[in-house]
Amino acid sequence: MSKQTIGVLYGGQSGEHEVSCVSAGNIIDRIDKEKYNILPIGITKEGTWNIYTGSTDKIKSGEWKSDKENLKENIDILNDLKDIDLFFPVLHGPMGEDGTIQGVFEVLNKPYVGCGVLASSVGMDKILSKITFEKAGVPTNDYILITRKEFNDDPESVMNELIEVLGFPEFIKPANLGSSVGISKVNNIEELKEALDLAFEYDRRVIAEEFIKGREIECAVLEEDGNIQTARPGEIKPGADYYDYDAKYNSNGASVSIIPADIPDEALDKIEEYAKEAFKALDGSGFARVDFFYNDETGEIWINEVNTIPGFTPISMYPMMWENSGIPYDELVQRLINTAENKKTFKFL
Repeated sequence: MSKQTIGVLYGGQSGEHEVSCVSAGNIIDRIDKEKYNILPIGITKEGTWNIYTGSTDKIKSGEWKSDKENLKENIDILNDLKDIDLFFPVLHGPMGEDGTIQGVFEVLNKPYVGCGVLASSVGMDKILSKITFEKAGVPTNDYILITRKEFNDDPESVMNELIEVLGFPEFIKPANLGSSVGISKVNNIEELKEALDLAFEYDRRVIAEEFIKGREIECAVLEEDGNIQTARPGEIKPGADYYDYDAKYNSNGASVSIIPADIPDEALDKIEEYAKEAFKALDGSGFARVDFFYNDETGEIWINEVNTIPGFTPISMYPMMWENSGIPYDELVQRLINTAENKKTFKFL
């Protein structure tokens, strides 16, 4: 039998472009080259699509864009990608993890790894996902939605409401972004104004959340043919005040991952249950990482968010949690590919 061709998409137009490149390079390294041909598809921050046939080291470092010898630039999506059998998107954040690229795959009638259009778009939106989790009975913290227009029209009233309802400290986040880009923890009104200005640089909708005193627990989800499985959850101990972008990717080991998390078994069980419920509520498929807060003193658990394309960098929790639960990295990548191969493409009357 001839080999199937997998198109691995990376980069993208979001603030997580660099993280996506590292994740994709690691995944490409782990795909079985005896079984599959691989076509790396790099998307620039400006949104142009390119085929890159150079080394994965240059994908991880970002040098692929200047390696013209191995770069076919500004490709025709319909014609240049017509022979791809399935897609493996490794695009974090907007224009990749939000249902947009999944819609392209659906139009092309090609199978792909990961969640569909609905789960991706709702999961990416921190406001709509909270509403969905609440309806599914998964506890969330208090929050307020602010639009850029509301803030520009009357910043003082907006900030007064946030202080009155949520108090300090509180978190300010763009509604649609990941890897903690654009997120701030604020402790006073001066920091609040700066945080809102920053968040609105990334999105026209911003969410303000009450501060939760809790440990950061993450749970990996893998869906295979309708069977939703979870790895034993792990804990992140940030190398900063909270788990921001620098703590995730630039902390030089200051952030610590503990797998499984050192919390009571009944709490781990409950987190796994909530992770499955949240995944189902989104109509998730393939994989996701579901993030929670756990309070030691009260035993309370709150969901934070669902990441429908979790990171695969050397320090990413998703593959490490599955490794701890008995699925090594190479097998995990193969099983994710299998989930795409088993998906039924649309049939139109």
